Amino acid sequence: MAADTAILILRVVLGLTMAAHGYNKFFGGGRIPGTAGWFDSIGMKPGMFHARVAASTEIAAGLGLAVGLLTPVPAAGFVALMLVAAWTVHRHNGFFIVKEGWEYNLVLAVSAVAIAGTGAGRYSLDYALFSSTGFYHLLYGWCGLAIAVVLGLAGGIGQLAIFYRPPVKS
Repeated sequence: MAADTAILILRVVLGLTMAAHGYNKFFGGGRIPGTAGWFDSIGMKPGMFHARVAASTEIAAGLGLAVGLLTPVPAAGFVALMLVAAWTVHRHNGFFIVKEGWEYNLVLAVSAVAIAGTGAGRYSLDYALFSSTGFYHLLYGWCGLAIAVVLGLAGGIGQLAIFYRPPVKS
């Protein structure tokens, strides 16, 4: 029971943190147009498309992880999002977040992958909906890890390969 409660706390905090990032892109500061301009400036073009995709994916992956629904899939969303963020924005700044490095991106992605490996626990929609089915074993363990890592890396690398065009330094 303590492990299930601990996983629940981690899922909810991690998931709502990611969902808040997406919400902020839609409704905070510069909203989608401001986010789109920023995406264009870092080389993720077209910026409007990426602003909407990033915000929507952050909300969906965050809420999916928070409630523990098909947990490896939202975990893959975390991996893809954080890979793109780390590569486009933070990789030139070193590791540590205090210098705007990629430390935070790594922690979010690896935490989501770890949850995919352990499973969402008894207090999750995965358990409520699938624990009595033959499908449940696909949502944790090696299978959960593989789905989160492979799908996440494929999504992030694919997005970078197709859309990322680093700005030319003048």
